[in-house]
Amino acid sequence: MKTNPFVRDGRPLVSVIQHQGNLKDSIAAAVDAIGGLALAVGRGDRVLVKPNFNTADPPPASSDVAFVRAVIELLYDHGVSRVTVGESSSMSTQRVLRDTGMLEEAQKLGAEVAIFDDDRWVEVAVPGQYLKKVAVASTVLEAEKIIYLPCLKTHTWARFTMSLKLPVGCVRPRDRWRMHLHRLQEKVAELNTVIHPDLVIMDGRKCFISGGPSKGETQEPGLVLASGDRVSIDAHGLKVIKDYPGNSLKKDVWEYAQLKWAIHLGLGQRDAYTAVGRPETAVSTAESTEKA
Repeated sequence: MKTNPFVRDGRPLVSVIQHQGNLKDSIAAAVDAIGGLALAVGRGDRVLVKPNFNTADPPPASSDVAFVRAVIELLYDHGVSRVTVGESSSMSTQRVLRDTGMLEEAQKLGAEVAIFDDDRWVEVAVPGQYLKKVAVASTVLEAEKIIYLPCLKTHTWARFTMSLKLPVGCVRPRDRWRMHLHRLQEKVAELNTVIHPDLVIMDGRKCFISGGPSKGETQEPGLVLASGDRVSIDAHGLKVIKDYPGNSLKKDVWEYAQLKWAIHLGLGQRDAYTAVGRPETAVSTAESTEKA
C-alpha cells in the first residue's frame, strides 16, 4: 500500500471546501488545504485519472465533465507529462464517454483516454476472505500515479459509492458482475488492497441521499473534498449525506461494511482523521472542521 503523505500529527487529512465561483480554484484549494499536489504528483509524472462514468446519467450519477477537465488542467499546470482518463462503464464505455462529452473534452485537453474494455486484463490475487482473485486493466496496474475522482452518492446495493467503490470500474466486467452477487461491500474493500490511489478528489457539489448509483434523491452540499485516505474521505462523505433529512443511511457511519472491512484490512482507522477547510465550509461539516 502506498504511503499517504497528506497527514498532520499522524492523522490523515480530509479537506472540505465550499465551492464558490471558479471550479478549478475550488479544486486547487481543496488539494492545497491538505498539503498540495506536489506531495502526490511530480513534474514529468504520467497520471491516470479515474472518474465515475458508469453511465451517462447527469451528475451526481456520473462525473461532471467540467470537474474532470479542471483536474486535468491543474495537472498539466503542475507539469505532469501525460494525463490518461481511464474507465469501464456498465454499458458501452465508448458511448458513455461520447454521450457525456468526456471523450471530446479529453481530446481537446491533450489527455489520452483508456477504455479498459479494450485493455489487457491481468488476473491479480487478492488477499481477501471473499474476493480471491480479480482481473484488473493493465493500464491501472502499470500506472505511475493514480488520482481518483469519485462522486458523492448512495448506492442501492453497496449502500454508498465514493472512493472505495471507484476501482470496481477498473475490473473486468464479468468479475464486476460476480462481485455484486454476494458480500459486495466486503469485496469492494478487499479490491482496495490491490489498487491504491495517490490522491482522491471528490466532487461533493451534488449528492444522492437515497437511491443510486444512476438515479436518486439529489441534494447540493456544494463541497469539494480531497484526501490521501480512502476510509477517511468516504467516512466524511457519509456524514455529509447523513445530515440531510430523508437520507437512506440509517447506521452509524463506521458500521457500514465497506468501512469496517477496509479498516479490518488495514486500509484506514476508525474516526482518526482531521477535517480542514475554509471558514465558510458548510454547516453540515462544521463540527469536524472545528477539530482541525
